[in-house]
Amino acid sequence: MQDGDLRSALFLLTHALLQRRRDVSSARSQRRAEEQRRIRQRHYFLQRQRRMLMMMLAGGIRSSLRLRTRPWSTTPQTDWWERVVLTEFQPADWLDKFRMSRETFFYLCDKLRPRLTRQNTSFRQALPVEKRVAVALWRLATNVEYRIISNLFGVGKSTVCKCVRDMCHSIVTLLSAEYMHAPNEQELEESAQMFLSKRGFPHCVAALAPLHISIISPSQNSSDYANPEGWLSVLSQVAVSGRGHFWDVCASFPGGTDPVEILQNSSLWATAEQGGYSPRSTPTFMGTQLKYVFVGDPCYPLQSWLLTPFTKQKRRRSQAPALDQGQRAFNMHMRKAQLVAGEAMLRLRARWQCLSKRNDCALDVLPTMVLACCILHNICETHRDTFQEEWSEEVAEAEYPQPQHRPHASAAPDHAQAEEVRRVFCDYFEQQEQ
Repeated sequence: MQDGDLRSALFLLTHALLQRRRDVSSARSQRRAEEQRRIRQRHYFLQRQRRMLMMMLAGGIRSSLRLRTRPWSTTPQTDWWERVVLTEFQPADWLDKFRMSRETFFYLCDKLRPRLTRQNTSFRQALPVEKRVAVALWRLATNVEYRIISNLFGVGKSTVCKCVRDMCHSIVTLLSAEYMHAPNEQELEESAQMFLSKRGFPHCVAALAPLHISIISPSQNSSDYANPEGWLSVLSQVAVSGRGHFWDVCASFPGGTDPVEILQNSSLWATAEQGGYSPRSTPTFMGTQLKYVFVGDPCYPLQSWLLTPFTKQKRRRSQAPALDQGQRAFNMHMRKAQLVAGEAMLRLRARWQCLSKRNDCALDVLPTMVLACCILHNICETHRDTFQEEWSEEVAEAEYPQPQHRPHASAAPDHAQAEEVRRVFCDYFEQQEQ
């Protein structure tokens, strides 16, 4: 028994000594790691102070050189915005470069000031709101590379990218409720009057259409972005009022997405199904109470609130398309009404060429950019800024015209009621022709 107790005591003593040795070794390792961390930290701060000192010296040298050069020398034009744009630009220059008048530009700056204002730091002054907006508008209007805008405004490429992102997000956050919202009853009445007076289509408040925007090849699932014409794009759904303003925009889906899927999963579908685009007191048309309707491309399904053209269905291969006089008149006036959306999208893409040329922005930025451009379009149209026709000619010569989707073939849930509504319009147009 005594030998056993001695062995147990020796074992416990040995275990305690080993544990103590491990604790001492661990403490030394931690102390050594802490010393290395402090050394690295001191080295980092030393290098940072050295870089800041070099930047201050370089800034002083550039300032002294800038004072010695002539105003139109080839040095970086960091003051081009203040020296040329704000003092020498004429009204035509503002329209050509920023796609809006000077008054609208400063109105936009005042609206975005709460979100775009930045504070000065000890080492650099923050860009003024006006310059940040100008940098972003130049990018949206021309779709030129960040490098070119960087050299033009005397800012870094990363600053250009940040200006574009910040302004687009600010426009959507601050101005969508004012310039792109569900219409009230007065706006519905005005839009219906515009469709009737300018397009000859009664009882209609909006036109629905798909909008494709060309993009560079994404890193993943590039085949999903191939549209019916074969080129890569993102697809948006737009609803345009009789005045040519965008009421609703659903952006941005892969170009190969079926427009019907976008429509049926959008807030516009849910609102229209509940009668949200018609006055509380249902208006009368052709002697019956009928809610206002939309007109849409053949790729959309026929609904009681969404009218689409009659497709040419042949009974036999040897027979001509069987469309009666009322249906042909309906299709003719439908095409005129659909031009509202086509013309609005053309003006949108012509004014903001980032939507007409191949867009190289990240896919996560595009939805906000599309919404921001649509809101800017509404602002310019509301302020009646001049639209130059040569902009449309540039878009017409673009490499990627808008694709044509195949007509929708499946029957809608309220197909019978929708056919009755479309028949009422056929009777109306047939009576007008007689």
